[in-house]
Amino acid sequence: MNSATIILWCIAGSLFLYSWKEGTGTVKQGGLLTWKTTKQNALLLVLAFIIVGFVTVLSPDELVKTWIGPNSGWRGILLAGFIGMMLPGGPYVVFPLIAILFDAGAGLASVITIITSWSTQSLLTLSFELPFMGWRFTVIRWSMGLMIPLLAGAAALLIWG
Repeated sequence: MNSATIILWCIAGSLFLYSWKEGTGTVKQGGLLTWKTTKQNALLLVLAFIIVGFVTVLSPDELVKTWIGPNSGWRGILLAGFIGMMLPGGPYVVFPLIAILFDAGAGLASVITIITSWSTQSLLTLSFELPFMGWRFTVIRWSMGLMIPLLAGAAALLIWG
């Protein structure tokens, strides 16, 4: 069991105890919401882990090292920015995939660029952002946000090589 799991168990246990102390059915309400969330997301998590398993087995290390490895420079950072924008899903899908790339030889600057690009420029968010925020907001945010992943990657490249 790793430290993240222990921390999550401590948080969950503390919330359970606090809820139990509050009474008024909060433990039951929390349990029902937990079950509802689990039912809604269990298949997504299983599919994400299946994808991660196969990507791990099929990832070509030399290709990763060549294109986004430590010696790929600006080409690697630019490609990593594009990869980050294209990654689908939430953190349970994305971070295991990024970890696979890192283990396969992706450079630190490229990995930082991928994470930053995914979190700021994910194409998946456009389908939500446009209808709720409108074209003007989306264009302004995207035009300003395009440089952030590249700057993060460049800083990592300059500082840590």
